[in-house]
Amino acid sequence: MTALRQPRLLLIEDNETNRYLATFLLEQAGAAVLHARNGRLGVELAQSEQPDLIIMDIQMPEMDGHESARLIRAQPDTAHIPIVGVSSFAMAEDRARALAAGFADYLEKPFEPETFARRILAHLPATKSQA
Repeated sequence: MTALRQPRLLLIEDNETNRYLATFLLEQAGAAVLHARNGRLGVELAQSEQPDLIIMDIQMPEMDGHESARLIRAQPDTAHIPIVGVSSFAMAEDRARALAAGFADYLEKPFEPETFARRILAHLPATKSQA
């Protein structure tokens, strides 16, 4: 029987409360969660840690989510990693801009705790979820 490998996620979020809640929900769903408090650190961690998936806030200090995603997508070692945007920007054009920038999905804050982890984990590459 093949054991499932715990997915490694990188959460790039500057708000401590949002980071705590997202981490709790994702860990309850069986994921290991790495953290970055801003986009610049997130880009560095994406490169050094090679997570299976990235969850990224859009509005952050130092470097916003769009710029961070662009830099992650520009690197051959990280270009393949799915990125899910999470933001309080709720307009249709905000979602469209994120998807056009290469985000796999876009969730609005406040997110629904009942469905958050399921929506995030649905974007894991199938080959990464098994050892």
